[in-house]
Amino acid sequence: MISKAESLYPLQLSIQMTKLIEYEQASDEVRVVYDDIRATRKTDYINNFWKAIANHPPTLRRTWETVKEVMTSPGELDPLMRELIYIAVSVTNNCEYCIASHTAGAYAKGMTDVMFGELMGIIATANTTNRLANGYQIPVDEQFKT
Repeated sequence: MISKAESLYPLQLSIQMTKLIEYEQASDEVRVVYDDIRATRKTDYINNFWKAIANHPPTLRRTWETVKEVMTSPGELDPLMRELIYIAVSVTNNCEYCIASHTAGAYAKGMTDVMFGELMGIIATANTTNRLANGYQIPVDEQFKT
């Protein structure tokens, strides 16, 4: 039997578009990045995002270095706040994978269900007011430009 979702979106079935590169099948170049991910995150788990982009090792390396720098280096934003920002951007960009990944990360860093609810309210409100401002082409107040 075909589900309602499958009948509405017949091309969005569970078709894996990209081969996932497991550690055992990875090249030495990919294993170096996987090892750094494991060491940095203090886990043996490599998630599917990294396994998918490992199909192009330069992209894997470059992306991991950027994510590691932005999400783990010392700064004024604590790790939970960084995850909350990532969730907000991911919701706005409609990235199911990133929403799931960073929501799990935020819960692991102390986010509560109440915080998640508040975050969703902020994201929804910001997206609504952003679209209104864009649609109305509202000029920016001079006092906001400084």
